[in-house]
Amino acid sequence: MCGIVGYVGPRDCSDVLVSALTKLEYRGYDSAGIAVFENGKIEVAKTKGRLSDLKEKMEREGKPQGHAGIGHTRWATHGEPSDVNSHPHSGRRVTIVHNGIIENYKQLKQFLLENERDEFLSDTDTEVVAQLLDFYYDGNPIRCIRKVLHELRGSFALGIVFADRPETVYAVRCESPLIVGQGQGEVFIASDVPAIIKYTKDYYLLEQGEIAVLKNGAVQFCTLHGRMLEKELKTADFDEDSAEKGGYPHFMIKEIHEQPTAVKTTITPRIEGGMPNLSECGITPEVLEGFNNIFIVACGTAMHAGMVGKYVIEKLARVSVTVDIASEFRYRDPLLTPDDLVIIISQSGETADSKAVLNLVKGTGAKTLAIVNVKGSSIAREADMVIYTHAGPEIAVASTKAYMVQLSVMYLLAFEMAYAKGRIDDEECKRLTLELVRIPEVIQHTIDRIENVCRYVSTKLITADSLLYIGRGLDYALSMEGSLKLKEISYIHSESYAAGELKHGTISLITDGMPVIAVATQNSLFEKTLSNIKEVKARGAMAIVICDQKADIGFDCANYIIRIPQISEMLMPMVATIPMQLLAYYTSVNKGNDVDKPRNLAKSVTVE
Repeated sequence: MCGIVGYVGPRDCSDVLVSALTKLEYRGYDSAGIAVFENGKIEVAKTKGRLSDLKEKMEREGKPQGHAGIGHTRWATHGEPSDVNSHPHSGRRVTIVHNGIIENYKQLKQFLLENERDEFLSDTDTEVVAQLLDFYYDGNPIRCIRKVLHELRGSFALGIVFADRPETVYAVRCESPLIVGQGQGEVFIASDVPAIIKYTKDYYLLEQGEIAVLKNGAVQFCTLHGRMLEKELKTADFDEDSAEKGGYPHFMIKEIHEQPTAVKTTITPRIEGGMPNLSECGITPEVLEGFNNIFIVACGTAMHAGMVGKYVIEKLARVSVTVDIASEFRYRDPLLTPDDLVIIISQSGETADSKAVLNLVKGTGAKTLAIVNVKGSSIAREADMVIYTHAGPEIAVASTKAYMVQLSVMYLLAFEMAYAKGRIDDEECKRLTLELVRIPEVIQHTIDRIENVCRYVSTKLITADSLLYIGRGLDYALSMEGSLKLKEISYIHSESYAAGELKHGTISLITDGMPVIAVATQNSLFEKTLSNIKEVKARGAMAIVICDQKADIGFDCANYIIRIPQISEMLMPMVATIPMQLLAYYTSVNKGNDVDKPRNLAKSVTVE
């Protein structure tokens, strides 16, 4: 959510800031703005809408000219999207951009009003911080920042410029992610590495409560207590090309096509002698054998990957698995013991509710395992064990390849745990692992085979007001993800339902022509699912069925059939996901929506 950038160096600052913000559009936003030192003064340009609107405004009114400044894309939390509520926000001598939430901003605002600060222009918590910095500013920026930080409550990151400190940018991290890029004679701040990858691959990761001072093409770090720091310079393991569309019309379809490579890159280093080997992640058969219960905690798409993990781990390892939405788990006072494992799945590794779960688990004795895509992220650093998914940068808000690699990790974990628990022998473990090794090839074949079919079927969905996804077992877990993917980018109301539950109320919603997408890849449950398909078809539904090549179903039961390669039904989620991703993508394209940046959504949800 939101995106912060900053720059100090020889280039045109406005151009750098806008370029960097463009790389953060995937985070979700509804307004944008920049503040640049121009001839010793801070000049601000901001507007409601997209970065293209900001560019047009600067073309009309002139863009700030200078070599140091800060920029921001805002996802509204306090105050509606508007020019006034857009960042940057200013006091008399201080201008800031801000990600996150200031929980006690009302009390601070009241304090400022009582002390003759009555010129608040916006409804934002951010302006309160700017005014508070201005109130305490005594000519010493670091001392002022430290004093203000001690008064703020919440999760946030700040980029700050002081009017009397030209060509200098200050940055601070308190929970919300922030990095500092180091180039040749130039320095950057950003919410995420893709923002600066065009200029440098080298960066520092700001830790909790650290302050960075960017000046003269270099950076210095200190703690909240004023102690100077030496930090490790990291290097990004991807380049600008991997964060670009590469000829595809949208990032989402590019990332769908990248899934075979992403899965292969994720699983190959974790297989030795035909067996899963997660020892590099701190996970050994001895460690896994000791866990009696598993809790999988995540949000959105990551939670759906956890649902598949639950089915597979329970079936193979016979260990009880509970899957929880992170925002619910943290408030339900869960029962945890030292014999439990809490798995936290997050693409960004910065998801606010998932981070809060990690903090909750500490002190219970339970072990934590993070499954994340971003190296050095908060959840990865703080968990007892971590498995990195090697998806590379995922730019589209609707997750595809990150979900797929999360699935692949859940399978590896399930295989190794089942072996550790003595539920399968090494021969069976090798057989299952070999099937997983072959999956990237099957995914590629599936994309090549069904993309045009899905493009055609999607044309039948664009006029729907509402639709259902149904399935049983693993197919139900898959239908949850399919439904989410469709509604988040097509804006069509969609629900997923366990097929066996239809007759307990939901079948009353079926009307003539209403699309029902049935996932029927589990051979052991196929006949029962087929009965449910016939039930909705008999009531006028337009039935769209996703099944394998040999499934015995004809057009008397389904209006449209999307057939995928036949593999082990346990691994079917790795393949059946593809048609649901493609249906969602092409439905959104056909409706003329902004596929990569759906309304109201953000890629990285860093507030509750």
